Amino acid sequence: MAEETKKSEGMIIEEDTSKQSAETNTEAREERVRYIPAPGTYEPAITLNNVSISYTTMQKTSIKQMFRRKNRPKKEAFEAVRGATFEIPKGQIVGITGKNGSGKSTLLRAVAGIFSANEGTIDLHGNTVSLLAIGVGFQKSLTGRENILLSGMLLGFSEEKIRKEMPRIIKFSELGDFIDKPVRTYSSGMYSKLAFSITAVLETDIMLIDEVLSVGDRHFKKKSYKRMKKMIQNRKHTVMIVSHSDATLRSLCDTVIWMNDGDIKMIGDADEVLDAYEAFMEGED
Repeated sequence: MAEETKKSEGMIIEEDTSKQSAETNTEAREERVRYIPAPGTYEPAITLNNVSISYTTMQKTSIKQMFRRKNRPKKEAFEAVRGATFEIPKGQIVGITGKNGSGKSTLLRAVAGIFSANEGTIDLHGNTVSLLAIGVGFQKSLTGRENILLSGMLLGFSEEKIRKEMPRIIKFSELGDFIDKPVRTYSSGMYSKLAFSITAVLETDIMLIDEVLSVGDRHFKKKSYKRMKKMIQNRKHTVMIVSHSDATLRSLCDTVIWMNDGDIKMIGDADEVLDAYEAFMEGED
């Protein structure tokens, strides 16, 4: 199958140009757009310079040993992210992949401002940011409706703006009467619906997504995926997506960051990085 690559204004468009007759070519032609700006020609949205993040952990020990001064558990430092340095242009869609424990979610939370870097700097260049992640951002004793108001205000939106958009958020979430029940009664799928709906309506400059698109019923997955594609096609938003789904990263992302044991192993074109990651994981089996 012949392929043609066109380059224009930082865009690389790869499209299927195979010559088939009108009678046999009944399916729409697939087109994939990658936004790859030339160095020095873009406005940065996120800049990380030598960012390292460490946790303090305790060695496992018994209760009896804890009361013995000589056998108290020792503190150990675990480096979740080591020396992360990269810059993301405004409007770019970046995926983060890697095996469990590689530091993907930690990195995303650091960009969101939830975690502080032990070393290095993170610059969002004045952009507003939102994080979609299960278990992050909601007060579980409050209702879904109350959490919409709280989350919106934390994102920097006025109470008037949030209340105006409240009906759209509730409708998109499909939570029905559960919107007025405490979030602690929600399933992970319902939690995901509410989190995604807030960001889908109250759009920020930077959107950080941690596996949220893979949670929920089949109908909502399809709807949220379609909504996400629509939101990022206009290139007004900068998006970082943590996902174990190669299909999601290949279809949505311009660039992919591959993390391994806290280190950034590779950054580049989505297909190239994912191919390298898949080959690496096959070698690990």
